[in-house]
Amino acid sequence: MSPSAQATTGRNGGEVVIEAIDVVRHFGDVKAVDGVTITVTRGEVFGLLGPNGAGKTTLVRMLATLLPPTAGVCRIGGIDVQQDPMGVRALIGLAGQSAAVDDLLTGRENLEIVGRLYQLSKPEARRRAQDILERLSLTDAADRLVKTYSGGMRRRIDLGASLVGRPEILILDEPTTGLDPRTRIELWEFIQHLVGGGTTVLLTTQYLEEADELADRLAVLDQGKIIAEGTSDELKEQVGGDVLMAAPVNPADLPAVIEVLGGLDHAAPWVDERRQQASVPVNDRIAALLAAGELFEQRNIALRDLAVSRPSLDQVFLTLTGHMAEEQADDETTPLPPAGQSSNGSRS
Repeated sequence: MSPSAQATTGRNGGEVVIEAIDVVRHFGDVKAVDGVTITVTRGEVFGLLGPNGAGKTTLVRMLATLLPPTAGVCRIGGIDVQQDPMGVRALIGLAGQSAAVDDLLTGRENLEIVGRLYQLSKPEARRRAQDILERLSLTDAADRLVKTYSGGMRRRIDLGASLVGRPEILILDEPTTGLDPRTRIELWEFIQHLVGGGTTVLLTTQYLEEADELADRLAVLDQGKIIAEGTSDELKEQVGGDVLMAAPVNPADLPAVIEVLGGLDHAAPWVDERRQQASVPVNDRIAALLAAGELFEQRNIALRDLAVSRPSLDQVFLTLTGHMAEEQADDETTPLPPAGQSSNGSRS
């Protein structure tokens, strides 16, 4: 263990391998991150959720040694990221929001070069590149120049580059942005396979169903602060009870739907403009469903859907932050050099 390493134990008794303690980051007068504390134990998937500008990418940059905190401490594998950044880089793989691959090389060549930078032998770098190409469904395009790839293919090859070194800790900033649904599900399965093998994952995502599917625990950031933390089920319990959802056939009827739902349990409905539907928490699911159906019939409001379910993470997010999740506008993450290489490309 590095002289600057400090092993700590998480609340579940596991070894803490990602740790931020009272971390603050200022950009001029703006507090992008304001006193954030998180701990992630070995083999865990920890999700960071938050609206645009919440501070997720800034926090990731600090943990990945790319940005110094204004105050507080970040540790990876017990190593202080400021005291021993190269020691941290030897432990982690990072896939940022933008692809960090060479357009003038093939997908295979990009992966093999990264393997060589991790000081793998040529045969081993070649073998790992092939394994990753297969897992990310890129074998057919492996020997094409990356400049001919679609956005989703570039995203996959960039993620693959972060996996060549088989890192103990994987930091993924919006890993499935730009991927089609089939490839996104394949990538989820790949991440779950890595976690099954002992990899620890810190994940930021704009897809709430992705967080629900992958994360063991979640933290919700808003305006640089953590406003909620727990498992998906624990966060949903904060909304409480069941949720009644109604979606009108005619979008012009949405205000009337909102009015009806708001009168059932005297709670303010959640409105999803994109899906043209509204939801409200209810105490008695059967009574609420029957009452709503009768009211909609009385007012001649035709519905395409009326259902009762548990709260979704979308509704949790809206309750906690006051708005729906949106596509991220955080600043993009600078590509992380492999272990032993500085950010300007020189060897340390």
